[in-house]
Amino acid sequence: MNTILLIEDDAALRENTEELLELSNYNVITAPNGKIGIEKAKAEIPNIIICDIMMPEVDGYGVLKNLSLDDKTQHIPFIFLSAKTEHKEIRKGMNLGADDYLTKPFEEEELLSAVESRLAKANLLSKMMEGKVSSEKDNEDGVRNLNELKNFFDDHGKILTIEKGEVIFREGQYATMIYLILKGVVKTHKMDDSAKELITTLYKADDFLGFTSLMESVPYTESATAVEDVELAGVAITDLKEILGKNKNVSLELMNVLTDTLSDVKEQLLQMAYSSVRRKTAQTILQFAEILNKKPEDAIKISRYDLASVAGIATESLIRTLSGFKKKGLIEIEGRNIRILDLKGLKQED
Repeated sequence: MNTILLIEDDAALRENTEELLELSNYNVITAPNGKIGIEKAKAEIPNIIICDIMMPEVDGYGVLKNLSLDDKTQHIPFIFLSAKTEHKEIRKGMNLGADDYLTKPFEEEELLSAVESRLAKANLLSKMMEGKVSSEKDNEDGVRNLNELKNFFDDHGKILTIEKGEVIFREGQYATMIYLILKGVVKTHKMDDSAKELITTLYKADDFLGFTSLMESVPYTESATAVEDVELAGVAITDLKEILGKNKNVSLELMNVLTDTLSDVKEQLLQMAYSSVRRKTAQTILQFAEILNKKPEDAIKISRYDLASVAGIATESLIRTLSGFKKKGLIEIEGRNIRILDLKGLKQED
């Protein structure tokens, strides 16, 4: 049975998460702060560590840094658990060597999936070391996982600043670069036969953008435009191919990311095809709130045109539906700003 060390200062969350993990057949050790967490990690040598960031005594960054300096604990998979969702905070944790980053509140399936995948990866790496499948020399200075690939984009990519409303690339334009979004939100979109824009996907900070093919001179199948001011790091397709060719693990992790993106697109298209106008509108508002990293009480500043394009409905229909939501007390409208007043009610709209 795998042992998990859970370091969390919130007693209720710690107990609930402990119970969740134990019901999934994990042996769980807990610590109420970073100082005790370090002591238990070195004494117990768990199979994986889940650690909050903002804690008394020693914060999560301090825990990871301390354990990284100890030969006995430096190889233990480490997952950060925090309410912080800003790109710079995520990058900081990853740069220190964390394997994953979950934000509160999290879904049960999300947590268990992260634990399972990191344990599986650790087990695989252990077997590879035992069998001498790969040498340290081969991996030295190389890109070994998806987080290091993102660091490569950060450190070596061409930094581009794109203003709100500016086109990043157009459908039919030949692809030469792959991008990592450092800041802001980007929409990808197509035109249907009636020249109506259809937004296919929304991308946020830390997402990859522009994957059409790993072959040069293949045209983009959709256009990309900045929804708000955006900062990108671009890497040439030829350079990315070389990196992926040297490390199958990075290729597999990247494939999983792209597969998840395709699943999200499929779900959105199904919603557009079969949902009612009211449900499409409600789900689109919730989607924008999530992508823009807004709390329910925060205002969402987005054009009615973009809302309608994502929902797959006419702008006039969207405006009428928004008016109906306002009358029911679900949302508040101030100019272009929309503020969610009744999150539960909006989720239940049919």
